[in-house]
Amino acid sequence: MHEPVRHRLLISIFAMMGTLMQVLDSTIANVALPYMQGSLNTTIDQISWVLTSYVMASAIGTAPVGWLSNRYGRKNLYITCLVGFTLTSMMCGAAQSLSQMVLFRILQGLFGAALVPLSQATMLDTYPAEKRNQAMAAFGMGVMIGPILGPTLGGYLTDAFDWRWVFYINLPIGIVATTGLIVFLPNAPRNADLKFDWTGFTVLAMGIGSFQLMMDRGQTEDWFNSREILVEAVLAALGLYLFVVHMMTAKKPFIPPALFKDRYFATATLLMFTTNTVMMASSALIAPYLQNLAGHSVAETGLLMAPRGFGTMLAMVFLARSGGRLDMRKVMAMGLSILGLSMYDMSHWTPDVSAMRISLTMMIQGFSMGCIWNPVTVISFTTLPPHLRGDATAVQSLCRNIGAAIGISVTAFMLARNIQTAHAGLAADLTPFNRLLQWGGHLPDPATLHGAALLDQMVTRQALIIAYNNDFLMMSIVSIPALLMLFLLRRKGRGKLG
Repeated sequence: MHEPVRHRLLISIFAMMGTLMQVLDSTIANVALPYMQGSLNTTIDQISWVLTSYVMASAIGTAPVGWLSNRYGRKNLYITCLVGFTLTSMMCGAAQSLSQMVLFRILQGLFGAALVPLSQATMLDTYPAEKRNQAMAAFGMGVMIGPILGPTLGGYLTDAFDWRWVFYINLPIGIVATTGLIVFLPNAPRNADLKFDWTGFTVLAMGIGSFQLMMDRGQTEDWFNSREILVEAVLAALGLYLFVVHMMTAKKPFIPPALFKDRYFATATLLMFTTNTVMMASSALIAPYLQNLAGHSVAETGLLMAPRGFGTMLAMVFLARSGGRLDMRKVMAMGLSILGLSMYDMSHWTPDVSAMRISLTMMIQGFSMGCIWNPVTVISFTTLPPHLRGDATAVQSLCRNIGAAIGISVTAFMLARNIQTAHAGLAADLTPFNRLLQWGGHLPDPATLHGAALLDQMVTRQALIIAYNNDFLMMSIVSIPALLMLFLLRRKGRGKLG
């Protein structure tokens, strides 16, 4: 906007409230998952759909945000999304079954997808060029509040009230933010002649939506022995194939193929995809581990997970003060190495792990992600032409969310499978010939119903510990191929890539 904007501070506050709602909902539900699992009567792998449905819907919904904003006006779209996000949050809180929860989370993700980019665009247009750096710094710090506040607030609300309040909390924030933007946000110009590649968007949505369904339901439906999984796999392959063909042949495709010809952007996007699979998947695993195995309350779990956000903020401050003097490849290599080592350490955790060790590991992981995300963002635009930057941000957001959804799904079904495998292996040794189980021993007598039930509980608990450790080990291994990707980047001068 070229004219001075009135009520700049109020607009910024209300816009940041919309961003805070969206960012909060990416993390606030994690600590409440064990409570949702019991209330909605789901299995340990099915409850992850609460997270993956939201993340995948956000990924798909991000794509047309720019076109919708220009076509119908930013203010109209922003208010519509705020109202829709608030209403669907209330619907999530009132859900009585897993199917209802997944449907409402999909709708919530679609409405929430636009909140962060619209908030960022509003801040950029509200402030003059000489003050945009400060505005974006404030925006970045506001975004970082979500990962810090989310687990803690979610734990408190679940402990003090009910898990449904992690969604109900959006109602007062949504009402205030919507009212403020209606009153103070000026109207932006529209362009009714803009065209959008709905063909490319539709086949991409079909491809990644079908793929996510296959990943979420595969373990439950016995994978490719199920007709449903076969259909979803075919639709996923067909959708992604048609999208690639359309992108390469259309005059104005939804995603310009020139983006992927830039080696730095392609490598950085792949790094973002890979690391986000680890971070989001580990967040989904840690909360149930701390509550179900380590015996922490939901409020304690939220406090133990909060240091991850502080670690990320610390890394961002450290990199900002370095002034570009560091080699970004070395910074990313350090971040990936720390991330992998911290996950390897978690693969040796037992339920009696100390709160100090948990908090320290969370902070170290957060610091490692700050050392990865900041340089990756810089590298993405190092050699990219300016006219492709808008599409590039949308593609990165899409890949980041897809990576998160895939990571959560893979770790969830691997956890369920590893529990079954470990349980079968441990139970195989519980025979009448095992001297530890002979009459007079310290273990329950398997010849009685009560004794057999107690033994099964003990075996299940040990199987859970083994399965969680295997999942953390798997995530530590993912950092190795990510490290190898850094060799695709060359260095020219201090702090630069070329």
